[in-house]
Amino acid sequence: MYENNFPNKRYKHTLTFLRKHISPSDSILDLGVDNPFSAIMKQNGYKVTNTQGEDLDVDFSSVKASDSDVVTAFEIFEHLVAPYNVLKEIKATKLVASIPLRLWFSSAYRSKTDPWDRHFHEFEDWQFDWLLEKAGWKIKDTAKWTNPTKKIGVRPLLRLFTPRYYIVYAER
Repeated sequence: MYENNFPNKRYKHTLTFLRKHISPSDSILDLGVDNPFSAIMKQNGYKVTNTQGEDLDVDFSSVKASDSDVVTAFEIFEHLVAPYNVLKEIKATKLVASIPLRLWFSSAYRSKTDPWDRHFHEFEDWQFDWLLEKAGWKIKDTAKWTNPTKKIGVRPLLRLFTPRYYIVYAER
């Protein structure tokens, strides 16, 4: 079902990590609008509700109102100016979150066509850990994976062995 290319490779790693820590019987609030990975979670038996596209830097109402067991945030926190604020508001006791890692050989992602599709942050793993811990989360497990491309050049070569994605399971 999942090939070894983007975004399918990322989805495969994310689903494997999610299955390792979260039971399908747990209810999930997925930060961000309904998306292809939300559909994959549902296809795999998870009960998922998404936020509705509100600006999570200033509007925490859906997070505060949720009684979900788990909050997931897959490539969301890098788009927020202040991810600490929403992390503090989560009532669930389990969190699964992934981020793209900062790459020393590439500038932060910025869409040329979509003004909302930009990264305010691209964390190093220790920075994301520190953010979670400061917001009251205890990290239980982490994983990283690469995102190679089929292009030729120095950057594509570096992507073969430089981790691009980082995922964390944390509890309160």
